[in-house]
Amino acid sequence: MAKTLEKVDVVTVGVGWTGGIIAAECAKAGLKVVGLERGKERGTADFQQVHDEYRYAIRYELMQDLSKETITFRNNRKQEALPMRQMGSFLLGENLGGSGTHWNGQTWRFLPYDFEIKSMTEKKYGANKLSGDYSLQDWGITYEELEPYFDKFEKTAGISGEVKNPFEGKRANQYPTPPMIKTPLLQKFEKATTNLGYTPFMLPSANLSEPYKNPDGEQINACQYCGFCERFGCEYGAKTSPEITVVPTAKKTGNYEIRFQANVVEILKDGNKVTGVKYVDRISGEEFIQPAEAVVLTSYVLNNAKLLMVSKIGEQYDPATGRGTLGKNYCYQILPGATGFFDEQMNVFMGAGSLGMSIDDWNGDNFDHSKVDFIHGANISLTQTGTRPILSNPVPPDTPAWGADFKKASIHNYTRTLGVGGQGASMPHKENYMSLDSAYKDAYGVPLLKLTYNFTDQDRALHMFITKKAEEVMKEMGAKTVVPGNPLTDYDIVPYQTTHNTGGTIMGASPENSVVNNYLQHWNAENLFAVGAGNFAHNSGYNPTGTVGALAYRCAEGVIKYSKNGGSLV
Repeated sequence: MAKTLEKVDVVTVGVGWTGGIIAAECAKAGLKVVGLERGKERGTADFQQVHDEYRYAIRYELMQDLSKETITFRNNRKQEALPMRQMGSFLLGENLGGSGTHWNGQTWRFLPYDFEIKSMTEKKYGANKLSGDYSLQDWGITYEELEPYFDKFEKTAGISGEVKNPFEGKRANQYPTPPMIKTPLLQKFEKATTNLGYTPFMLPSANLSEPYKNPDGEQINACQYCGFCERFGCEYGAKTSPEITVVPTAKKTGNYEIRFQANVVEILKDGNKVTGVKYVDRISGEEFIQPAEAVVLTSYVLNNAKLLMVSKIGEQYDPATGRGTLGKNYCYQILPGATGFFDEQMNVFMGAGSLGMSIDDWNGDNFDHSKVDFIHGANISLTQTGTRPILSNPVPPDTPAWGADFKKASIHNYTRTLGVGGQGASMPHKENYMSLDSAYKDAYGVPLLKLTYNFTDQDRALHMFITKKAEEVMKEMGAKTVVPGNPLTDYDIVPYQTTHNTGGTIMGASPENSVVNNYLQHWNAENLFAVGAGNFAHNSGYNPTGTVGALAYRCAEGVIKYSKNGGSLV
């Protein structure tokens, strides 16, 4: 029998970026907050060792244990969904900091177009630009309304960047710290894109260009350009993460407690309110009920949706009828691009997760889509993230797959290869969604989340278009051989792509088309909030974390307002 604990003001499920932000803001406001983290405690000191690509990038030391919790996957409803038994297409974080520990640090604001994409697209191109199979919708909030929260997240994280992107939304302030070093490789990209008539700019980066103390008094150090960001924790405390910013801020208030190895299995509901959550201690196996005045789901996209489903809160989306919102609008990303092989040797060893230059000329609605059969676009970048030897083995396409010639080409091209890539936006389709699996359960007897997803005609057309643009840039950079990316076929969950999963708990202006309102407050339970990339009604041509951070600050404001006044916030 589960033991009932003392009631608190706020309980968060997961302690990564969103859980840390909610905790810091609510604790500063005087609310008693408990964070339930199903992983273990960790921090900068745990990463102060020799870089180990095999341990972290191949064996996934920082990631979720899929023998305990995973998802099942299929491309369409006619297929049988099977469990993802090892990390592949995306890398699910676990332990304190979540994916905010092993991320690269690219920190974008979504474009104004993104938040009103349905209205703006129909106004410019008509209601039939995309077929009725695409469930496009506005987010229930505008860029202008969200801008102060973007600003707050950037100041908390100390983001390094420059205001040179002519297409971004209006900003109240400059970036807190200057951009990172513009290396010779980035200068090559800058020259080529300028020659082609574009406006290149440095990536906004959470790998900081200089030491910085944020408004809460937390110290973030300067990047050492070691090239070990994605899949790794930072031993310098220079890659902004929750465990060096918002989590310490919350702890200093005296109003915050984290419980580790606490796996939440159910949200408890009574009428139009939730009463708390039930969790299992992963070490002892004991069950606990944590009552709370407000519950905030702050775990990863997939788990937020799963918890709502197993707790039967909200109506599950049904692709056959179009009814329901929970699990709807799952989106991912596409990765068009081109690889260039050069004669000269380059320093590709050093770098950082967010060291790069970009152009946005082909992103959002920054160009006329009248004569193309897709909407939106992609941010196109050259990044210098550090070429590590195990996972990096580029060879030209005519190279034998093994033998002496393969080895020779591999060694020769290791430091003579660059890639120009795009992060392509993903539009919601009626057949791409999340649900519960009736055949498979996790280690605690809870049904696994089932993902039904495939690339669409929109994806394929956009991928082909952006690949050609990337190929043009690479040729202008002077590559002797340019290899464009292969056209999209069916989505495969095996090779790594991005950990940019979105949708399933989408936000909006009405309960008819969304799960939560623009404070991320659940339409069916006024003291339940769900925040993260699951709120995105579609996915943009950027990394999601900057927009997730902004939504988390918006949500924190909502939780505090609710704690004072109760009721619906919109």
